[in-house]
Amino acid sequence: MKLIVGLGNPGAKYKNTRHNAGFMAADELFKNFVFQPFKKSDKFKAEISEGKIGEEKVILIKPQTFMNLSGEAVSAVMGFYKIPLQDVIIIHDDVDIPSGKLRIRQEGSAGGHNGIKSIIASTGSYGFARVRLGVQPMSPFKGALEDYVLGKFTDDEKKVFKPILGEVPSVVEMILEQGVGAAMNRFN
Repeated sequence: MKLIVGLGNPGAKYKNTRHNAGFMAADELFKNFVFQPFKKSDKFKAEISEGKIGEEKVILIKPQTFMNLSGEAVSAVMGFYKIPLQDVIIIHDDVDIPSGKLRIRQEGSAGGHNGIKSIIASTGSYGFARVRLGVQPMSPFKGALEDYVLGKFTDDEKKVFKPILGEVPSVVEMILEQGVGAAMNRFN
């Protein structure tokens, strides 16, 4: 069994913001594979769905704790389903990657991302796969990084972001079937 986590913030206020790229990716996986409807779980502090990607049974979650506490939901689901860290894939926004690009990593530091920091703190490890979705400003942004990531995509950003969102099902399927290294070689 694998755990796939799309990171974001709950609530209508944050819908379609750059920081909710992980939620959008989770919704894309839900549409492209056979999953049960998402159910809100207070126990897991997440919206959760079970399904299959290829032959692999998958738990798909969208933490409802707000980004900086995402690790609470991830560790709760991992503990309950006894999913080891090497079977976890986190999908999230990344301001260091150009808009319209995605990058896959086997493991690594948080790189300033509060959701990843929380997961590292909750699990005690950097050792989980990530699919990082580029949301880097396409033009200079004057202001706080927090204001940028919590802002909605511009029309130009939507044009370059939509294709990478469409790649997420193929990326995740390849990670599950052939491993992170194969997916990195093909998509990075």
